[in-house]
Amino acid sequence: MRELSDTSRDASDFQIALLQSKTTSERLALTFMLSQTTSALSKRAIRRANPDISETELRCRFVELHYGKILADNFRQYLKENPV
Repeated sequence: MRELSDTSRDASDFQIALLQSKTTSERLALTFMLSQTTSALSKRAIRRANPDISETELRCRFVELHYGKILADNFRQYLKENPV
């Protein structure tokens, strides 16, 4: 059974073939680029929803949204104990 998708089968097959034609380092570079873009878009959304928060708090909220409250609380504590 095929997953629900808004991408046609031909387009999906083409994307897969394109990725398979890349070297390992090219695929890794694409992975890093997509990860960086996703993080930047997430931080931008947090900033839009909370325009007055500090850069540090923005980073803490990012951690909380993506990795959980416990890790975010530990990160906040670490930042208090180790100011940059």
